[in-house]
Amino acid sequence: MSQQSPDRSTVSPHARPDASMSLLNNVMNHGLDEGYAEAAARRDAEEGGLPRTLRAKLGLAAGLVLAALVVTVGAAQARISAPVVAKEREELIDRINAETSAADTLERTVEKLRGEVGDRQRAALRSQGGDQGELVGLLAGATPVTGPGVKLVVDDAKEASSGGGGPRESSGFSDTGRVRDRDMQRVVNGLWESGAEAIAINDQRLTSLSAIRAAGDAILVDNRPLVPPYTVLAVGDGKKLSEAFQASADGLYLRSLRDDFDIRTKISDEGEVRLPAAPSLIVRTAQPKADAAAKGNGRRAADTEKGTS
Repeated sequence: MSQQSPDRSTVSPHARPDASMSLLNNVMNHGLDEGYAEAAARRDAEEGGLPRTLRAKLGLAAGLVLAALVVTVGAAQARISAPVVAKEREELIDRINAETSAADTLERTVEKLRGEVGDRQRAALRSQGGDQGELVGLLAGATPVTGPGVKLVVDDAKEASSGGGGPRESSGFSDTGRVRDRDMQRVVNGLWESGAEAIAINDQRLTSLSAIRAAGDAILVDNRPLVPPYTVLAVGDGKKLSEAFQASADGLYLRSLRDDFDIRTKISDEGEVRLPAAPSLIVRTAQPKADAAAKGNGRRAADTEKGTS
């Protein structure tokens, strides 16, 4: 029996050893589906076939051009409107200066008229007062005063004077280290009670009708704002007036403000102090009413008739 050799013509001399794993090889060699490749190619064709980096650069350039255009247009508009704005600003400044000048003129006129009224009131007091004309003028604050007296300086605490502290109106003690309107009222009343003949605060002469009030950060004396330190000048017997005031209830009140709230105070005897006249006077006169006078005359006549009968 002869052994038949295999037919070598049916076997490829270059056959791959992994020919039986052709499906697995196909998956490994062609991992990207052809459909995805076709879609990517079609998208590149629709976008003009430009590379992605080039498209990004073109988009950035377009954005910069647009931003430059906006800035240029804004600058051009600002340049066009600048003369108009400058002109309006100049007109506003001119109006403000004109109104300020007019207000200053009116203020000077008011001060002049107030001085004339004060002079006439003082002349009337001197002429109508008779022998007591000088005393009446002194009590009314119509004439300047010079003589011995005391000087009392009242100021905020150091911490309060640096800023803050609230308004100055108060009905009680100063709890923030700031001098209140009530504090100055008590100081002035204490000096009057201790024998002062005339008083001025920061060169503002006080009269029997003067009012001490507060408005924000200032204390008003006859509606004139005063700021600390408050210098109180009082005409009288200097040493006696100083001792009487410091021993009074109002002097002790001022001392408690110094000890408890660090309000700064200083009192000294002065050989001579000068007080100006009051800038404006309020003169009031009392006259009997006609009907009251008639009734009084009638009562006196009736009493006379009763007495004679």
